[in-house]
Amino acid sequence: MQKEPMSSDDAGPRAGASPEAADLPLPQDSAGKHAVSVLWSFGKCVAALLPVYLAGYFGFSISLVLLGLLVYTGWKHSRDGKQARLLNAMNLLENDQDVIPTRVFRSKRDLPAWVNFPDVEKVEWINKILQQAWPFIGQYLEKLLVETIAPSIRAASAHLQTLSFTKVDLGDRPLKVVGVKAYTEHDKRQVILDLYISYAGDVEINVEVKKYFCKAGVKGIQLHGKLRVILEPLIGDVPLVGAVTMFFIRRPTLDINWTGLTNLLDIPGLNAMSDTMIMDAIASFLVLPNRLTVPLVANLHVAQLRSPLPRGIVRIHLLEAENLAAKDNYMKGVLSGKSDPYAVLRVGTQTFTSHHVDNNLNPQWREVYEVIVHEVPGQELELEVFDKDPDQDDFLGRMKLDLGIVKKAVLLDEWYTLKDATSGQVHLKLEWLSLLPSAERLSEVLGKNKNITISGKTADPPSAAILTVYLDRAQDLPFKKGNKDPSPMVQVSVQDTTKESRTVYGTNNPVWEDAFTFFIQDPRKQDIDIQVKDDDRALTLGTLSIPMSRLLSSTELSMDQWFQLEKSGPASRIYITVMLRVLWLNEDAILTTPVSPLPGDGDESEVSPGTTNVAPTSKRPEHTSPDSNFASEGVLRIHLVEAQSLIAKDNLMGGMVKGKSDPYVKIRVGGIAFKSQVIKENLNPTWNELYEVILTQLPGQEVEFDLYDKDIDQDDFLGRVKVSLRDLISAQFTDQWYTLNDVKSGRLHLVFEWVPKVSDPTRLEQILRYNYRQSYLNKTVPSVALLFVYIERAHGLPLKKSGKEPMAGAEVSFKNISYRTKVFNRSTSPQWDEAFHFLIHNPTDDTLVVKLSHSWGQALGSLVLPLRELLNEKDLVLDRWFSLDGAMPESQILLRAELKLLDSKLAQCSDAEDASHVILRGETAAAANRELRHRSVPTQGGEDASSSGNAQIKLSVAYSSEENRLVITIHACRNLASYSKDPPDTYISFILLPDKNRNTKRKTSVKKKSLKPEFNERFDFDMPLEEAKQKYLEVSVKNSVSFMSREKELLGKLQIDLSQLDLKTGVSQWFDLSHETN
Repeated sequence: MQKEPMSSDDAGPRAGASPEAADLPLPQDSAGKHAVSVLWSFGKCVAALLPVYLAGYFGFSISLVLLGLLVYTGWKHSRDGKQARLLNAMNLLENDQDVIPTRVFRSKRDLPAWVNFPDVEKVEWINKILQQAWPFIGQYLEKLLVETIAPSIRAASAHLQTLSFTKVDLGDRPLKVVGVKAYTEHDKRQVILDLYISYAGDVEINVEVKKYFCKAGVKGIQLHGKLRVILEPLIGDVPLVGAVTMFFIRRPTLDINWTGLTNLLDIPGLNAMSDTMIMDAIASFLVLPNRLTVPLVANLHVAQLRSPLPRGIVRIHLLEAENLAAKDNYMKGVLSGKSDPYAVLRVGTQTFTSHHVDNNLNPQWREVYEVIVHEVPGQELELEVFDKDPDQDDFLGRMKLDLGIVKKAVLLDEWYTLKDATSGQVHLKLEWLSLLPSAERLSEVLGKNKNITISGKTADPPSAAILTVYLDRAQDLPFKKGNKDPSPMVQVSVQDTTKESRTVYGTNNPVWEDAFTFFIQDPRKQDIDIQVKDDDRALTLGTLSIPMSRLLSSTELSMDQWFQLEKSGPASRIYITVMLRVLWLNEDAILTTPVSPLPGDGDESEVSPGTTNVAPTSKRPEHTSPDSNFASEGVLRIHLVEAQSLIAKDNLMGGMVKGKSDPYVKIRVGGIAFKSQVIKENLNPTWNELYEVILTQLPGQEVEFDLYDKDIDQDDFLGRVKVSLRDLISAQFTDQWYTLNDVKSGRLHLVFEWVPKVSDPTRLEQILRYNYRQSYLNKTVPSVALLFVYIERAHGLPLKKSGKEPMAGAEVSFKNISYRTKVFNRSTSPQWDEAFHFLIHNPTDDTLVVKLSHSWGQALGSLVLPLRELLNEKDLVLDRWFSLDGAMPESQILLRAELKLLDSKLAQCSDAEDASHVILRGETAAAANRELRHRSVPTQGGEDASSSGNAQIKLSVAYSSEENRLVITIHACRNLASYSKDPPDTYISFILLPDKNRNTKRKTSVKKKSLKPEFNERFDFDMPLEEAKQKYLEVSVKNSVSFMSREKELLGKLQIDLSQLDLKTGVSQWFDLSHETN
């Protein structure tokens, strides 16, 4: 039916109409709308000016108004940004076929950050199903919120009894699956799907609490991420799949547009905080290692599906970086500095932060981390490098690596270029550790782990295994007081790590279905401790302890059974599954490193992997060739004895009362400094401290002594002494009083000895005896020998994993002292020609370690040299080629190790009778100790007493006729009993009876939580020999407990009649302890 043409009056003003037409009176409804708009504009102006007026009326500061405007501006900017991002995302998802092809090649900056182009399959049919079902999903969600969730919230809190959902609308834009990638090659009983999901919806959910006139809600959500769905196990019955497990491998991207009262969450600062809290809540359920598992059939181990055994462990060696960007600038950029770099590593929710290296663009970290890999492919190692600053740390670059690559390669040792940075590389060594269900290789793994060096004081040692504990359920737990049902939770502890299960409320038959994973350093020595507690953690409902040694003898290192709970009800038990897996680096799967041709071979030929070229031995020197100054250093012993007539610097009451001084000494020689202890309020202090320093005989050197009075603010000067090193070396031995310079009075008693060096091994025992007899307040034990090491060259070192020649360096270590050579540039036969020296206290037990590596990272081989081998060599010298462990068969190192015994003049003057008065220790005097044991009291145990379970204490008792004193040394205890859950805090007190006074009663320090404490503390008593023989030594081993504690204090007791001992010869042995006096 044809419509009638509209009249000109109805059409309104037309284009080209006369101006008079605009002056015609408006219709009545248009005039009403215009009036409302004017009033609305006026109201907004009043609302904007009202805060200013009120601030002035009530006398508020203008800064409050400015602060409010600032917060409003930030909120408006954040909200507009969210709205723009939401609209862009909606537009992109609706028109992806048109938008992406036209934009992607023009500028990637126009696309949202979450947009990527993965290698996936398109599944438009799924999106069509979601589009069609979306309104019905919205109806289900509305029903769920209104009929289920809202009543639960109202019942949970009295303040929320008026809560209601006023609007639930999922909008018109459904969730979209951008692509799907399927994996079927890993396990024949499962299917893995990676769903790339994007949701930019106009969802609107409003909630109201009428009691408080409070409205809040959400209007628009963005969520983008990769959701992994695992269908397992596949079964031969309907529904063909036993369970569906889903999780995000990495945190998804989330953006929420708030309305109502929750608009406040869009304020800058609160915005990031709120999104992070919501993301954390999602991560606790749906981001690895957390999974959502929906069982589809009965009788499934849901806990093992929710927390399966890891695919493997990756050991990450964070070695070093180079060419990092300089971010520290001074004087507003005029002066360019460096950076203080540190690294942050992430694998899923596992995060590690290295220590920062000050002022270095080529930092060395040398740190090791171990991460659990749950899913490969998929999980990535993310590494970011930052510059440490007092305020905000600067970004220096990032890199990502799929851990599936590490699994295929087994071992990667590479430099990785940092992205989003102008320059920089990071050096990583990555090892894929497989999980073995057998203990056959455990000893080999433990041996290899000992050779892994880790930097950092708090670094954990490498793990030999992982332990997974599946906590299923418990039955018949005891009731609380009043016959009430408990709310049980479980604490699972392994060594220092404790993890807690969720709490199951109001039942004594709880079902937890939780799982926990622990790294284990040595499963032979560790236990699994399980405590079932009430939710307040105060009431223990039962305990269980499982030694891991039981697992080592179990089939496939697993236990799946009921365990009876201790300290619980008679029928209380718990069902758990425990699995131990040994971490194994499968070196057979690593490609064989090609061996480089050796220098000196005639023709340059290509060396294929697996072949070996050996250079003729005649082309290599048989011995080292150090220069003439090698082993010319000597040892100067400085005995700081005492001082007299020092100046009093401590004045009281403004100088009216004369005080004393608190003197101490600073010693400087050869670039090395020492500091003595402070002697309180004494003008004639006695230090009796010994210092040793290795020096080269250079002209003009002096030993400087500066004395100071210790004060709270600035220490006062008490004088100085300078002694020529040349004079000390010429005199060999000097015992002299030196007058203090630059002060009115004071003198210092010093003993110097330039210790003679000998190569006679027969002097070793006499030197050890003499050194042990010495006692100094700073606990210094004189050194027995000086070890000189000359590292000349290496031969036939392995190549890097990349096939390039290594940049080899050698690290020489003795106990806690290490020295490094220079790094030789790109050679398998480096030559260093460097010398080092060490002070040795016991050559029969000590060991020298030499480790070769590429730029202090990739190991190239090592050498362990026991020093006792030198004692059998002529002139105590070893000079030859040594084979390297952990390298190729032809890898060797040429070095010279030379031992010089430090034979003090005082030791030479000691005759055999004096030597027999000292207490012998260690294996160096084994023959003499055997003789002493025959003379000891037979009823008190002995050195050779077996550890039959009796508590024992090791003592040394002797009389020094040279010093006219009785010497008692407390060495150690063993097999002590524990009367509580924790080991005792052990100390030893003893007294010389029959006297009971301060002079005859002593005690050791306290050793925390130890049943085998070691003390090695010496106590001297000045008395004649005849008086010493009349004493009884009463020894008590005690537990340091508080006054109110109920723990047992006395752990054992011993009494020895000293008249029954040969005090001149001395006794050193184990004695049995008893609870009554012997």
